[in-house]
Amino acid sequence: MNIAISGANGFIGKQLTSYFQAKGNDVRSISRIKEGTPVSEIVMQLSGVDVIINLAGAPIVGRWTRKYKKTLFDSRINTTRKIVEAINLMDKKPELLISASAVGIYSSVGTQTESKYQVANDYLGEICSAWELEAKKAVPFSRVAITRFGIVLGKDGGALKRILPLFRYGLGGKIASGKQGFSWIHVYDVIHAIEFIIENPQLSGEFNLTAPDLIDNSKFTKVLSKMLGKPALLPVPVFALKLIFGEGSIAVTGGQFAFPEHLTDEGFQFSYPDIKFALDDLTS
Repeated sequence: MNIAISGANGFIGKQLTSYFQAKGNDVRSISRIKEGTPVSEIVMQLSGVDVIINLAGAPIVGRWTRKYKKTLFDSRINTTRKIVEAINLMDKKPELLISASAVGIYSSVGTQTESKYQVANDYLGEICSAWELEAKKAVPFSRVAITRFGIVLGKDGGALKRILPLFRYGLGGKIASGKQGFSWIHVYDVIHAIEFIIENPQLSGEFNLTAPDLIDNSKFTKVLSKMLGKPALLPVPVFALKLIFGEGSIAVTGGQFAFPEHLTDEGFQFSYPDIKFALDDLTS
């Protein structure tokens, strides 16, 4: 199988590349798509590809200046738009486009599933909605799956790698009240969920890439600190995050309870469905 990945140098992209290459697949990295990148160049990169996995996107955590908001938008929406335009021009279309999104599309109120949800009334909701809309324009040409990522936990990158040193030194703590949703997933389950979507041609639409264990930030903090045998007594106040990130603080202080209804209904088996089991594996 020939697979092309945008964002292949990111945490998840590297994991997917290694996994699929080890299974004998041809995996290529799509060069960074800039505003002036000709669509014909993308068509050449995608020639002969069976599956496109579109993960491109600038880091969401940051200070959302007007300039950085444009970067967030362009790296997601414009990149996806050009990939879809390229698919349209290809003689042999890829069988499947898997395009990333995030649980940030959801409201922080209540439990959200793919079939029953409320879109967040903020910039994250806006950008995720636009991102998904561009990907769905490929539906006439290829099977399309939208993967709404939660917080991916892994040893080699992502959120856990950034916060683990703080917790090991006893400097960890919940964020704000700690009551906000913490939709997480082990990176092992991310890889196998994507493989599951690829291998089942009847699957399309939206998929929450989150574990079925719905927890809040406070529980995550308690479990991690207990695993490490360290206190977690230093909550991070909202005002401090707003001073650092401004409007972008919502990416840190917000949270959703997103249940993976589509995957579970289709019979996908999570290897790490419980946060205690997942963190035991990742901190051992």
